[in-house]
Amino acid sequence: QVQLVESGGGLVQPGGSLRLSCAASGIIFRINGMGWYRQAPGKQRELVAVITSGSSTNYADSVKGRFTISRDNAKNAVYLQMNSLKPEDTAVYYCNADVTAWPTMNNLDYWGQGTQVTVSS
Repeated sequence: QVQLVESGGGLVQPGGSLRLSCAASGIIFRINGMGWYRQAPGKQRELVAVITSGSSTNYADSVKGRFTISRDNAKNAVYLQMNSLKPEDTAVYYCNADVTAWPTMNNLDYWGQGTQVTVSS
């Protein structure tokens, strides 16, 4: 079984910064794509940023230039540096990973439990 554990959420003023972290644990052969998604109250979950195993990245238009996704393959971890935060960034942020499990070699999709980010003065 693979688990994703997120950390780093909290309350921040508009214009501030936060860094989210997500670490995967379990019997892992390989982690393929990783990403961050968010869900605001009353809205559907949406993609924020994704990063491939080769570190190619893709961002939602709403966060381009403000957020940066990165990963540390040695630690099975993914990060989201969020700068110039806006009230509309308020949401629960979820980590996602496409994992090749050992020894089955099946690709499975895993989600973290979510971490709350609140941007408010």
